[in-house]
Amino acid sequence: MSESAAALDITDLVFRYASGVADVLRGVNLRIDHGEFVALIGQNGAGKTTLAKHFNGLLKPSSGSVRVMGRDTRAAPVADLARAVGYVYQNPDHQIFAQRVRAEAAFGPRNLGLSPSEVEQRVERALALVGLREHADDFAFSLGRGQRQKLAVASVLAMEPRILVVDEPTTGLDQAGARGILDLLSTWNVEGRTIVVITHDMTLVAERIPRTVVVNDGLILADGPTRHVLTDASLLRKAYLRPPQVTRVAQRLGDLGVAPDVLTVAELYRQIAARMGPS
Repeated sequence: MSESAAALDITDLVFRYASGVADVLRGVNLRIDHGEFVALIGQNGAGKTTLAKHFNGLLKPSSGSVRVMGRDTRAAPVADLARAVGYVYQNPDHQIFAQRVRAEAAFGPRNLGLSPSEVEQRVERALALVGLREHADDFAFSLGRGQRQKLAVASVLAMEPRILVVDEPTTGLDQAGARGILDLLSTWNVEGRTIVVITHDMTLVAERIPRTVVVNDGLILADGPTRHVLTDASLLRKAYLRPPQVTRVAQRLGDLGVAPDVLTVAELYRQIAARMGPS
């Protein structure tokens, strides 16, 4: 696979699960470059997860093409693509199967044919990164929901793919757990990996992810900087979505001079404080 090519390059992608049924994806074009951090948002059934499963060859195009680091997924075995693209499922309990935390994290790199010492090093790094090193010998299903989510991420990180796709990483987590997962993904992105997150959590997208792609009815409805996408209420309405709550508040305060493209509580506070002047 070529590092000079785009991380993911999707051209005129059409996908249907069986002949004679409606297309789930209807001519998707999308390019994601190396090192980007991208959110895929949209209502349930919009096609987000179906699109993401093309990134590692779990699904193959009915027509059009998907290229991962320059390689057409139709000509590449899923096992080969797994070296480049790690996929973390929405429910960690659908991914975790080993009894012990260490064994779960070791499964992927071991199946890449790495030496025992290299497997051990990767497992140690991955568990340290997600904060589970001290739980390495624990029973995997005794972990809390947030910790199991982190273990699912660690088991993929241990394979050291260049691209990571994470499906609804914050589902079932409280705000602290959700932010912990986003901190982890942000750290990995800073190290140069490409991160694609499928999510309904508009607040965390607004706070953390610089580029947002809106999927609606099997098409890309919008693709651009998160600030532009998530503050366009009329655009989001077409996808049956709403801007983050703080953005909606800011837009109601437009008569007071508050900018309509506020994305975070901190931004709104600064704007209100500036207009109130010194106390």
